[in-house]
Amino acid sequence: MTTTSTPTAVPDLYPSRGATEVSVPRQDPVVWSAPGTPGPIASTGLQAFERDGFLAVEELIGEDEVALYHAELERLVTDPEIRADERSIVEPKSKEIRSVFEVHRISEVFANLVRDERVVGRARQILGSDVYVHQSRINVKPGFGASGFYWHSDFETWHAEDGLPNMRTVSVSIALTENHDTNGGLMIMPRSHRTFLGCAGATPQDNYRKSLQMQDAGTPSDEALTAMAGEYGIKLFTGKAGSATWFDCNCMHGSGDNITPFPRSNVFIVFNSVENAAVEPFAAPVRRPEFIGARDFTPVK
Repeated sequence: MTTTSTPTAVPDLYPSRGATEVSVPRQDPVVWSAPGTPGPIASTGLQAFERDGFLAVEELIGEDEVALYHAELERLVTDPEIRADERSIVEPKSKEIRSVFEVHRISEVFANLVRDERVVGRARQILGSDVYVHQSRINVKPGFGASGFYWHSDFETWHAEDGLPNMRTVSVSIALTENHDTNGGLMIMPRSHRTFLGCAGATPQDNYRKSLQMQDAGTPSDEALTAMAGEYGIKLFTGKAGSATWFDCNCMHGSGDNITPFPRSNVFIVFNSVENAAVEPFAAPVRRPEFIGARDFTPVK
């Protein structure tokens, strides 16, 4: 069943997009399940996630599965109908597809991955409830110049533009090609998830059309990023195809351009607690489209 939010008097615990940049301590738990709750993540893994804001899994899926999902990715990004779909985002320079959103609805292959207990089970364990898919996409970073994603907190955008009230959302990036230290891999500032950085500047109308190609609104200042990097450092994630990184919604993260000959592709799934369903945006004139920020809160089964 599809449910649609209505205007609700929900307190704004994380103000952003104002006249000045603000720093707010996290008001929410990181791991929401009670200690000892069964699930695929060992207690030591949950403790690491609580501390650092991320958890790397060396082999979430096997080689045969990687081949299946990579073949489906290639099918989608070479399909003219998919390219013409508004859910496909193209590179500003090369005009090649860089992302396809709502991929779990477009493809039954990726829908099965979302329902895989190795995937959704970890989300339930971290968030302490049933979960729904707030966003899904495949990302393609071919070699020789695919652009990166600038530093940001996903929650800052999902709170400001999608209306997620609390930090009860977790993402997983599953590598479908090898992540080298040179081909534009994911970078995270460990422990940055404990501080919310509210960015300066109002949200433009239809900001998503620009931000999915090049981040602008919701971008931290150089001074704030310098201070955070100095305090937390930067972790670069590498790994073979089939590896995965789980990370908290408020981690400061980004990725560089890929100027190597080695492509980097991944499938990215965002799980949100059904108890944290979106309300109206906290700092945007209108909601983003549902293929970017879901309004169907049906639990994944």
